[in-house]
Amino acid sequence: MALALDPAASPRRLTGPARLLPGAALAAAVGALAHGLQSVEVRLFGQAWIEGLVLAILIGASLRLVWTPSPLWTPGVNFSARTLLEIAVALLGATVSGAAVAALGPWLLAAIVGVVVLAVLGGYALGRAFGLPPAMALLVACGNAICGNSAIAAVAPVIEAESEDVAAAIGFTAVLGVAVVLLVPLVGALLGYDATRVGVLAGLTVYAVPQVLAAAAPAGLAAVQTGAVVKLVRVLMLGPVCLTLGLMRSSRRGAGRGPRLHQMAPWFVLVFLALMALRSLGGLPEAILPPLQVSVSALTLIAMAALGLTVDPRAVLRAGPRVAAVAALSALLIGVLGVGVIAVLPLG
Repeated sequence: MALALDPAASPRRLTGPARLLPGAALAAAVGALAHGLQSVEVRLFGQAWIEGLVLAILIGASLRLVWTPSPLWTPGVNFSARTLLEIAVALLGATVSGAAVAALGPWLLAAIVGVVVLAVLGGYALGRAFGLPPAMALLVACGNAICGNSAIAAVAPVIEAESEDVAAAIGFTAVLGVAVVLLVPLVGALLGYDATRVGVLAGLTVYAVPQVLAAAAPAGLAAVQTGAVVKLVRVLMLGPVCLTLGLMRSSRRGAGRGPRLHQMAPWFVLVFLALMALRSLGGLPEAILPPLQVSVSALTLIAMAALGLTVDPRAVLRAGPRVAAVAALSALLIGVLGVGVIAVLPLG
């Protein structure tokens, strides 16, 4: 499949924000199609069996499978898949209060830390058992345990990973990350989870912070809020993990080079926390919350469509069976840990 592009619309003629328009418009069109299909589901069956955010990913990935976007489209698609997702997460902070974090309780907070530690150690052990180099094994383990591509990007310079290893790890994280987003609502339904448990499962297993919105959304706003808070606690583990890896590497080499601040706390996490603090202190009027929730939903829908457009399932084949096996088993490991936490802890 090929799209007929106007030669006059060369990427070189598009500068500044205009470069983002074609890809962003494409993502918005895919998102609109997904929203329309969800509406058709509701009309026909009384409910949406496949939520719009999931449809957006599937439609985008299907299109990407038969068509590789040219440079005309990629800036806007990448912007929508990453920046719009981050903006959506940042705005979501306004809908979460500090009481929600406290409501997680000390046992769940401790369980989140434990899941991350076990997932890093277990993922690394799996990688080494399958013969992956130490750096590659660490990248896959940290990406799976913490926050996908962001964790890989943060850990890579700390451990001085090769660019080929980083590219392969990110490729598998992109594909498996989408798979996890699609599986969380299904697993939650099969196990009879309520909104809180679906949110905890999404927060503990989904790779990227923004993708928690898509995974938890079918269970409602409460699931999204719980998932976001659980996931943010998990993301904040990136700082201690990077610091530990940096100190370990420095001690072996006798040099001191630690992780940078922005690697420990991405900007959208800081904005999320700031808005959450404002909401908790009564600094945000209740009247702005409904429009914010609509904005978060719209941005997430477009971003999920763009995410699908960026996923190349063929990357799994190019990266090799050993990395595929380790990434898949690491994802299964954190899924089992998440289900175990939900089974043991009193949630409700």
